[in-house]
Amino acid sequence: MPKALITGITGQDGPYLAELLLSKGYEVYGLVRRLSTPNLENISHISDRIKLISGDLLDQGSITDAIRESEPDEVYNLAAQSFVKASWEQPVLTGEFTGLGVTRVLEAIRHINPKIKFYQASSSEMFGKVTETPQKETTRFYPRSPYGVAKVYGHYITVNYRESYDIFACSGILFNHESPRRGIEFVTRKISNGVARIKLGKQDKLELGSLEPKRDWGFAGDYVEAMWLMLQQGKPDDYVIATGENHSVQEFVEIAFEVIGIKNWKDYVVSNVNSYMRPAEVDYLIGDATKAKEVLGWEPKTSFRKLVEMMVKGDLEREKDK
Repeated sequence: MPKALITGITGQDGPYLAELLLSKGYEVYGLVRRLSTPNLENISHISDRIKLISGDLLDQGSITDAIRESEPDEVYNLAAQSFVKASWEQPVLTGEFTGLGVTRVLEAIRHINPKIKFYQASSSEMFGKVTETPQKETTRFYPRSPYGVAKVYGHYITVNYRESYDIFACSGILFNHESPRRGIEFVTRKISNGVARIKLGKQDKLELGSLEPKRDWGFAGDYVEAMWLMLQQGKPDDYVIATGENHSVQEFVEIAFEVIGIKNWKDYVVSNVNSYMRPAEVDYLIGDATKAKEVLGWEPKTSFRKLVEMMVKGDLEREKDK
């Protein structure tokens, strides 16, 4: 039975990855921070099938202990301070978690068992102010936030350990991927939750920033399969994971309101651009996943419309139960 350790198992991607690995016969360990009120909602349905280990990406000793205890064949580093807006408010902490945290995991692997396969969650935010369209593995990085900068560090330290210590280390440069498990602070979930609450009469308006930015949005449940496939190859490499389509925030809003039977969405949406401005913005991202399709045999299965519908329906169910 292969064993895997997932950092960030309580986030959005972690539960989907854990479900996939369990279905393939893995013994799954999850790293969780010791908090006074831990948020385990996303893994409650599989809590009896996984083993949780206390640890923190800020603490080298706890990472080393977790890897020594779990003895994994594969480590998936999904943990990070991943909210772009918060990275402007807490840039140093973001660098510690999202950048140096990767080094701590790699150091633990190097010292305990360099044969462990390692997956690093890289991000399309590394491309930032894009220098070519669409973006692929060879596109130059130009990050536009402390989060994006930290992810570039995490990406290159992974390459460095792969080339310097012969560790099987891969990075998946994942473009935006969403799901009903997405954190409420992210714009997609803010939309789906707000629309559900409007439908149920719990709120009147949905306040957003600019409706113009475009993103390449996929389903997190599809993307975790690509993570696993990377670690099953004969040699480690880095891959862009994306749908190859991009859609504006406005398109997401329009479809979300269609799900609840409202066509005149403009009557319910307030676009307050100034309230949500950041010091630098990323306006246009679209990925080229040709390499992943050719080498990994991976393709996204969930359409943009289906993704939006899934999120709105998920929030409708969640809000009905409150």
